[in-house]
Amino acid sequence: MRIAEVQFVSWDKIYNFSTEEDSFKVGDQVLVATELGREIGKIVGFVKETGKGEELKEIIRRAEKSELNRLPSEEKKRESLEVCREIANRQNLDMKLVDVHFSFEGNRLNFAFIADGRVDFRELVKELTAHFNANIRLTQIGARDEARLTGDCGGCGKKLCCRGSVKEFSSVTSEMAEVQQVVHRGSDRISGMCGRLMCCLAYEYEGYKELRGKMPAYGAKVNVDGRRGIVVGHHVLKQSVDVRFPAEKSGERDAVMEVDLNRKNKKK
Repeated sequence: MRIAEVQFVSWDKIYNFSTEEDSFKVGDQVLVATELGREIGKIVGFVKETGKGEELKEIIRRAEKSELNRLPSEEKKRESLEVCREIANRQNLDMKLVDVHFSFEGNRLNFAFIADGRVDFRELVKELTAHFNANIRLTQIGARDEARLTGDCGGCGKKLCCRGSVKEFSSVTSEMAEVQQVVHRGSDRISGMCGRLMCCLAYEYEGYKELRGKMPAYGAKVNVDGRRGIVVGHHVLKQSVDVRFPAEKSGERDAVMEVDLNRKNKKK
């Protein structure tokens, strides 16, 4: 049995489904049965095992062309979003609507929105239910989800990671930027188009952390060629440190030397 990761819309969760079919591959659109009815989703990956005790539903089969043609057009989605925006504006709701997902059966609509805080959308749901004669759900997503949905290229010139290699968002912290010594570049240069720290900061974090763990800490007292100094700087990738030595004569400045941890010294 294979376990396929299936996603119905880019800003929603990824769900596990079982299959005996060996020919399925990433990118295939498949028909599955869920607790709420049949859905068409895209296979985004495969896993070897799932959570203990989790009961998986099976993939029915690949979606047929006629079934894919039943999916709502972009024009229909835009029209539905505009209806929702008009009602939300009339109700003075501070929210930005970014996408809508129609269920395969067409009896459920899920609107994705962004907001700074909590939004009481109960009255909005009532009006939307009456207008579309369907079950309505509103899902608050984050700025990173919006970038995945609408973004294009990153500062590197390549497709945004969140639209390609990143399936699920992980926590990206300021510590990752500090360990990789890029904080000095300023927040604008280490943030993605979503305004959050770039996902790629997480890629090499463990490697940098391992390299930094091999270096003496800031403020550590070290001996270099018989002279006593203090570590005042790190060069993680070069595996060298800056060591400050006290002035030998009155009136002279302290000397700072870059010391290779492999014992090659360079005067600074």
